[in-house]
Order: sequence, then structure tokens, then C-alpha cells
Amino acid sequence: MSTSQRRRLLATASVFGVLALSACANGPGGSPAPTNTAIPSDQRLENVTPGLPQGRVIGVGTVLDVAGDVQLCLGAIMESYPPQCSGVPLEGWSWDGLEGSETSGKTTWGAYAVYATYDGTRLTNTDPPIMLALYDPVAPEDPTGGTEGTTAEVDLTRIQDDISARLGRDALTVGADRGYVWLQVVWDDGTIQDAADAEFGDDVVIVTSSLREID
Repeated sequence: MSTSQRRRLLATASVFGVLALSACANGPGGSPAPTNTAIPSDQRLENVTPGLPQGRVIGVGTVLDVAGDVQLCLGAIMESYPPQCSGVPLEGWSWDGLEGSETSGKTTWGAYAVYATYDGTRLTNTDPPIMLALYDPVAPEDPTGGTEGTTAEVDLTRIQDDISARLGRDALTVGADRGYVWLQVVWDDGTIQDAADAEFGDDVVIVTSSLREID
């Protein structure tokens, strides 16, 4: 399996959820991030659109239902009670007979592995979910093969800040670790990874998909 294929299969929010989001557009000293400025605008990281998954996907996170408006939180969740997030709309969801939820006022939530289809905007539940406390996923493969990255720390910081500013909420998490910038998105079939490679070079930005295709 190629490096690109391995990256396309990776997808859990828990693996890279500890990486912090940055809201700055530039790194230390205001210098721009090292990037290939010859890339056409429609092929830049923030403008490419991945192809849709052909079958079901699985996503792991908090299902948040506010007065019937249900979403799957794949990124950061606000530390409030009840919790809040900016997640992916989730249709076809029912709490009937489902354990592991908590309710406060008009808000019900719980942590689950969710099986669904994905149309690029919203998820549609297809199978009974699994409580995360009972979910035993296969450990994701390291897309770097355990090799440390070689990009200078100052460049990683600038790239991280640049991606955060350009992608906004489309970046679930983005941060520097082990010599790479790790970018987690809702879904990628390799398109976003290819765009990152074209702009920043191979083995600089590692893109992971929070949704994993299972069919």
C-alpha cells in the first residue's frame, strides 16, 4: 500500500485530538509560510474538494442533539454544560433504546461510533451506533511509518498557522508534532493530502480523515 493510500484510510479524532488549533495567520516575525506560490488558486488547500465516499463511513465522536437538531462532533467541543460544538449534521438518528446518553434541558448527548453515509455536507445514520465505552477499533496505521519529519520547527509553526487561518473550521485539528504538521479534516480521499504535498512538499503536512470508509 502506498503512503498516499495509507493516509486516506486514517481517521479517528482521538489520535490527533490533542493537537491545538491556532488562529494566527503568520508565524514568528510575521514571515509567510514556506509554500509553492505557483499552485493555481483552484488547486490550493482551501479550494480543493475531495471525492465522496462510495459506501458507508464510520465516525467517532460526540452526538449532540439540541431540540432535534442533531450533529456529530468530530472536532473540538466547548467545555460547557451542556456541551456545544460545530459538528457535521446527522440525519436518521434516534435515541430510542440507546444507552450512554445524558440530557440537560433540550440537549441530549453521548459518545458513539456512528455508521453513516456522507454526502459532503451531512451524515445519514445507517446502522445502530456503538457506545465508545464498548467500541474496540483497530489501531490506525502511522502514515509516517514511524519516521521523524525533517522540517524545521520554525517552518512547521508558520505552516500550521497558515493552514489554520486558511481552513478555519474545516480544520478539525492542526498542530506540529514529530517534525510534521498534522491536519485532521472531516473527510479526505487523498485530494487534500495531494494539495498539501503540492504546496508544502512531500512529508511536511500529514492529512488525516476523521471519517473512515468501511464499504
